[in-house]
Amino acid sequence: MKTMTCSQLGGACEQTFSASTFEEMGDLSKAHAMEMMQKQDGPHLEAMQKMGELMQDPAAMQAWFAERQAEFDALPDD
Repeated sequence: MKTMTCSQLGGACEQTFSASTFEEMGDLSKAHAMEMMQKQDGPHLEAMQKMGELMQDPAAMQAWFAERQAEFDALPDD
Protein backbone atom coordinates (compact mmCIF):
# COMPACT_ATOMS: atom_id res chain seq x y z
CA MET A 1 0.00 0.00 0.00
CA LYS A 2 1.09 3.52 -0.78
CA THR A 3 -0.40 6.79 0.39
CA MET A 4 -0.94 10.04 -1.51
CA THR A 5 -2.91 13.17 -0.75
CA CYS A 6 -5.70 14.76 -2.69
CA SER A 7 -3.40 17.68 -3.51
CA GLN A 8 -0.68 15.35 -4.83
CA LEU A 9 -3.30 14.01 -7.23
CA GLY A 10 -4.37 17.43 -8.47
CA GLY A 11 -7.00 18.12 -5.81
CA ALA A 12 -7.41 20.78 -3.18
CA CYS A 13 -6.93 19.21 0.24
CA GLU A 14 -4.69 16.98 2.29
CA GLN A 15 -7.05 14.03 2.64
CA THR A 16 -5.03 10.86 2.21
CA PHE A 17 -5.76 7.84 0.06
CA SER A 18 -4.02 4.47 0.37
CA ALA A 19 -3.94 1.95 -2.44
CA SER A 20 -1.91 -0.92 -3.81
CA THR A 21 -1.89 0.31 -7.40
CA PHE A 22 -1.93 3.68 -9.10
CA GLU A 23 -5.21 2.73 -10.77
CA GLU A 24 -6.80 2.12 -7.37
CA MET A 25 -5.40 5.45 -6.19
CA GLY A 26 -7.03 7.15 -9.16
CA ASP A 27 -10.37 5.54 -8.37
CA LEU A 28 -10.21 6.74 -4.75
CA SER A 29 -9.28 10.24 -5.89
CA LYS A 30 -12.14 10.32 -8.41
CA ALA A 31 -14.66 9.20 -5.78
CA HIS A 32 -13.43 11.94 -3.43
CA ALA A 33 -13.64 14.52 -6.22
CA MET A 34 -17.22 13.52 -7.00
CA GLU A 35 -18.15 13.80 -3.32
CA MET A 36 -16.59 17.26 -3.10
CA MET A 37 -18.33 18.30 -6.32
CA GLN A 38 -21.70 17.24 -4.88
CA LYS A 39 -20.91 19.34 -1.79
CA GLN A 40 -20.04 22.27 -4.09
CA ASP A 41 -16.67 22.62 -2.33
CA GLY A 42 -15.10 25.74 -3.86
CA PRO A 43 -11.41 24.75 -3.74
CA HIS A 44 -12.16 21.33 -5.21
CA LEU A 45 -14.37 22.81 -7.93
CA GLU A 46 -11.48 25.12 -8.86
CA ALA A 47 -9.06 22.17 -8.95
CA MET A 48 -11.50 20.25 -11.17
CA GLN A 49 -11.73 23.21 -13.52
CA LYS A 50 -7.93 23.26 -13.83
CA MET A 51 -7.94 19.52 -14.55
CA GLY A 52 -10.62 20.06 -17.18
CA GLU A 53 -8.44 22.66 -18.86
CA LEU A 54 -5.46 20.30 -18.74
CA MET A 55 -7.55 17.59 -20.38
CA GLN A 56 -8.03 19.84 -23.42
CA ASP A 57 -4.37 19.16 -24.31
CA PRO A 58 -3.89 15.38 -24.59
CA ALA A 59 -0.09 15.61 -24.54
CA ALA A 60 -0.11 17.78 -21.41
CA MET A 61 -2.60 15.45 -19.73
CA GLN A 62 -0.50 12.42 -20.59
CA ALA A 63 2.61 14.13 -19.19
CA TRP A 64 0.77 15.08 -15.99
CA PHE A 65 -0.52 11.53 -15.60
CA ALA A 66 2.97 10.08 -16.17
CA GLU A 67 4.40 12.40 -13.50
CA ARG A 68 1.79 11.28 -10.95
CA GLN A 69 2.42 7.62 -11.85
CA ALA A 70 6.17 8.13 -11.34
CA GLU A 71 5.52 9.87 -8.02
CA PHE A 72 3.33 6.94 -6.91
CA ASP A 73 5.92 4.39 -8.04
CA ALA A 74 8.67 6.20 -6.10
CA LEU A 75 6.73 6.22 -2.83
CA PRO A 76 7.76 3.73 -0.16
CA ASP A 77 5.21 1.12 0.86
CA ASP A 78 3.29 2.03 4.00
